[in-house]
Amino acid sequence: MQDSGLAAASNRPPDTRARILETAMDLFARHGYQRTPLRVIADQLGLTKAAILYHFPTKEALLTALVEPFLDELDTMLDAARALPPQAARSAVLEGFLDVVLRHRRALGMLAHDMSLLARGESYQRLFGLSMRMNQVVAGPRPSRRDRVRSVQAFAMLSDPVVMLADIPDDLLRADMLDGLRRLLPDLPLGDPDRTGPAPARSGPERPDSGSDRTGRGPRRSAGRPRALSEERIQVARRMHASGAHTVEEIAGRLGVSRATVYRHLAAGTGDPPPGGIDP
Repeated sequence: MQDSGLAAASNRPPDTRARILETAMDLFARHGYQRTPLRVIADQLGLTKAAILYHFPTKEALLTALVEPFLDELDTMLDAARALPPQAARSAVLEGFLDVVLRHRRALGMLAHDMSLLARGESYQRLFGLSMRMNQVVAGPRPSRRDRVRSVQAFAMLSDPVVMLADIPDDLLRADMLDGLRRLLPDLPLGDPDRTGPAPARSGPERPDSGSDRTGRGPRRSAGRPRALSEERIQVARRMHASGAHTVEEIAGRLGVSRATVYRHLAAGTGDPPPGGIDP
């Protein structure tokens, strides 16, 4: 006679597997992989343990299913970036890596409970291979010792904060992390702080209107009328300002626009005129 748990699993809607993954991710992140038995996951979903095993033969298979999408995205991003010219490829890999780790923030938080989990199965070897390939691209062709060291440092800058600063929203954390990356690699063209996906190829040696001068002393004004902000970037500016942790000058530098543009959009959110009547 067929196990009742397996029979129930076979008759469940097709989203059962997704529900198992979502619940397992949440429980592993909160309590740790080792301290979360399959029975707890099953109880949380109102399933039997046999129903879980119908979709995932072992607990390790469930962990692999949670980690593989992260590795798949890194692989796809890296393949796309390596088709670009060397300088653009370096930017694309770094920004693409940042976007992927932010999208998989919960999975990385889960692994932070026990990094030895990655050593299970083939996931570790795959991640190690991807890391080596990404470092080679960012270090550049014929890299010096310093280039190789800076490349490794860059990836540490783009991974540790994602796990250790879980209280900071994605958009603000992304802007701050890219700001730090520009200081480490000032010669590298990087995209807008709120852009998603790999950076496009650029012909110039420096990102236009980057919001800082070559000395790194702070925001600089661009010639001509300030660039408009998208609605998404307006919300980022307002949240940064509301937090009280950023000056208008810092926000302008992060978003690559003038202070007048930031003032205009902040004032629009309150109904007040811009300070001094600038940039009406």
